[in-house]
Amino acid sequence: MNDIPEKKVLNQPPVFFKETQDIIEKLEKKLNATVLVYWNSPVGSVCQNDVEVIQEILSKIGPQKEVYLFIKSNGGSGLASLRIVHLLRHYADYINVLISLGCASAATMIALGADEIHMGPLAYLTAIDTSITHDLSPVDSYNHLVSVSQDELTRVINLWRKEAKGDETNPYQTIFPYIHPLVVGAVDRASSLSIKVCTEILSYHMKNKVQANKISQHLNSDYPSHNYPITLEEAKRIGLNAKKIDPDVNSMLIKLHRLYSEMGQKCFTFIDDKNYHNNEILNILEGKDIQLYYQNDVDWNYRLEERRWMRMNDESIWRKTEVKDNEIVKNLFHI
Repeated sequence: MNDIPEKKVLNQPPVFFKETQDIIEKLEKKLNATVLVYWNSPVGSVCQNDVEVIQEILSKIGPQKEVYLFIKSNGGSGLASLRIVHLLRHYADYINVLISLGCASAATMIALGADEIHMGPLAYLTAIDTSITHDLSPVDSYNHLVSVSQDELTRVINLWRKEAKGDETNPYQTIFPYIHPLVVGAVDRASSLSIKVCTEILSYHMKNKVQANKISQHLNSDYPSHNYPITLEEAKRIGLNAKKIDPDVNSMLIKLHRLYSEMGQKCFTFIDDKNYHNNEILNILEGKDIQLYYQNDVDWNYRLEERRWMRMNDESIWRKTEVKDNEIVKNLFHI
């Protein structure tokens, strides 16, 4: 039987609102501008739903001359990044991005849409070489689909041709038994899309199209690792308008990150060796007097015969906390 046993009292993560709002208020006084937060836990990601959440925050705050966006994320959907930048540009005349820690992959794409990028001593952007998880991707030892990247495929083919020394064997014939041809095609298409998206995002504030395309090509093609950390000085060399962050601002952002990290801690309730419940918070977005976060609320059951974990009773949802008429109001936010 795979039925979930009777539930225990479920562990819940802490939720900070007053504490994070206090720091955001101090940041706005220091910067003399509106501050927004876009924070992902290590298992959260940039996704399409985030666009509607940012719209909810911006509609409450209203149009602004200048906005500072604090980003901490390991990446996600590049198309969502494009939509986020477009939405921010609709509400703000001038956009600054604040980076105190990691701003990787699709989050780097969001940063490309800013007029200025302010980076701290621990801050970094990353390469944007494309990897995808396709329905026909290879599987790992846990029977999970594995992502395939354009850079990895290109390097395998180039290495094959370099070492073949006159061998006329087609390398793709050897690769296809392990990586489906449709996956190879999908990765190539996704890579072309990634370059186009980066160029489009840069065009919001960079009028030199040649320079925008050069930066996009560089970020998508010129790094040996997807996770290569692009720090402040290299960001400048690439051609981005990157600046050293104010030390006091960076200190406040680190404090804000620690509060979010506590909210986004692992929050599992183990039922037995084949069942557990997950209440982890993944994404947190916040502005003055409003905070939204996406929280898992799902049972996991391990099916031994399939060698994989299955989601069950999934009630995961966005939750909203805001100030209305000087009172803190909490509601679910449906998308």
